[in-house]
Amino acid sequence: MKISRFKKSHKTLVYFATNFDYREPYQVLIDATFCQAALQHKIGIDEQIKKYFQCPAKLLTTQCVILEAEALGAPLTGATSIVKRFHVHKCGHEGKPVAAAECIKSMTKDNRYIVASQDRLLQESLRKIPGRCLLYLHKATPVLEAPSKASKKWVQRRAKNLMLGKQVEKIDYMKEKQGLKPAETTPNPKKRKGPKNPNPLSCKKSKKEKQQPQLKGVEQTALVKAKTKRKRVKIPAHVKAELGKD
Repeated sequence: MKISRFKKSHKTLVYFATNFDYREPYQVLIDATFCQAALQHKIGIDEQIKKYFQCPAKLLTTQCVILEAEALGAPLTGATSIVKRFHVHKCGHEGKPVAAAECIKSMTKDNRYIVASQDRLLQESLRKIPGRCLLYLHKATPVLEAPSKASKKWVQRRAKNLMLGKQVEKIDYMKEKQGLKPAETTPNPKKRKGPKNPNPLSCKKSKKEKQQPQLKGVEQTALVKAKTKRKRVKIPAHVKAELGKD
């Protein structure tokens, strides 16, 4: 393989690894159209892809892809036998198969697959979604497609947001350093509320208080004096006479 081709493919892989978390070993999701093109040009898919990437790669397919290839019959007999050699990845459509293109779209929603396909409609659909990586055959040569416009716009938008965030942090730091940014004040802690005094209007007076009305100052003084006087004991007359004889 020419050095220029390797540099291009390596640059594309690094781009997707940096911005969309693609990791080695790269997972290549292959459909029957890619196998049919490889069969026509008499190339070994496993050997060519690993030689092209020059790094570990896993070649995968799905049950939906195999079933669709079998349903197409004789024209894709060779491609069907090739696609069956790859590891069959669970797609979630077991028992209810869907079209191969729809299956691949659903597989790429939450996972990082390099989609190997010659299906033009599928390629156009995936190019509109940021982060989708495409591989196709140009005659007998595998080609890793450069990032699409949707992927580039997404990366530029994210870089712009990160740059704005850093600028805001830098401005806040300069303001704080120059004393222009007000110091953050801690909020006053809430005072704990204690039990409230009872409402005097709602309190019932005791019976004793009702029976003993309050007296004025003069009356209360006279009452106290009357209580403090010593009581005189009256002696009957016959007792006094007896006492006089003695």
